[in-house]
Amino acid sequence: MEEKILNGKKMRLLIGDIIDRETDAIVNSANNYLKHGAGVAGAIVKKGGQIIQQESDKIGYVPTGSAVVTTAGALKAKYVIHAVGPKWGEGLEKEKLKNAVLKSLQLADEYKLKSISFPAISSGIYGCPKDMVAKVLVDTVVEYFKKENTTLEVVEFCLFDEDTFQYFKREFDKIN
Repeated sequence: MEEKILNGKKMRLLIGDIIDRETDAIVNSANNYLKHGAGVAGAIVKKGGQIIQQESDKIGYVPTGSAVVTTAGALKAKYVIHAVGPKWGEGLEKEKLKNAVLKSLQLADEYKLKSISFPAISSGIYGCPKDMVAKVLVDTVVEYFKKENTTLEVVEFCLFDEDTFQYFKREFDKIN
């Protein structure tokens, strides 16, 4: 695990399974219709329970670049923040990804959360390059910590594999 302190807040970088994180919220890289059938989203519902899908169904459509909150059912986290990142090739990917991260951070503050765990949003089946995803996510959190009065004390990036971790580590190492 890597850790940096920014403005009295911790940023963490680790390899692991986001589903098992004990943060106040975990972020799910969601699709627009919040249908959590496969991948991490499917695993979140499988472990957390159908309540997550039921609450998602009530919310319905979420535009790309936005995020919404559901409870976390039986997961260790209290909430799941469903962030809808862009698909590579649809245009304005960096802007949409940054907006999804910002909305997730704002929701964490709205719910007065102290900790949140992010995956590498949009870098899986949505095909966004991991170097771009790492840069956008790390830079957005750094900016947020510098200018926002936030309840968050810990923001972590919980990455599934060593390859993705290395892209994030490169960005992490640039933080002053």
